[in-house]
Amino acid sequence: MNFSEIHGAIVHFLSIPFVQTTVTAVHVLNCVLLVLVVLIQSGKGAEISASFAGSSQTVFGISGGANFFTHFTRGSAALFMICAILLTVGGGRNNDSLMEGAGGSSTKSSAPATPAAPAAPATGNTAPAPAAPAAPKK
Repeated sequence: MNFSEIHGAIVHFLSIPFVQTTVTAVHVLNCVLLVLVVLIQSGKGAEISASFAGSSQTVFGISGGANFFTHFTRGSAALFMICAILLTVGGGRNNDSLMEGAGGSSTKSSAPATPAAPAAPATGNTAPAPAAPAAPKK
């Protein structure tokens, strides 16, 4: 298989609405999880056990939670990138504009609209317009 056949198969697979919805849901959940994991991590100088219990014993074992959170962050970041690429490849097939058809009418006329006829003058009692007020006296 060459690259274009693989790309076509991926685009066809991602065109299934269920698959695209699933990838989007995994991507959103992964974003939230990635933010939480990064916020939980401590700096290089402090250990993760000090954040939870303050003792030298940790829930994550002797090496502490730093290795667990480091590996978890790397895996979550890799999943984030894969989901982002899949959503980009799968979403690039639709070239319709969001603003297309937003004008109200769905039919396009080739002739310009004719201007409305001027209104006929009113009949009956036509009084002259009142004169402009005089300038104030000094």
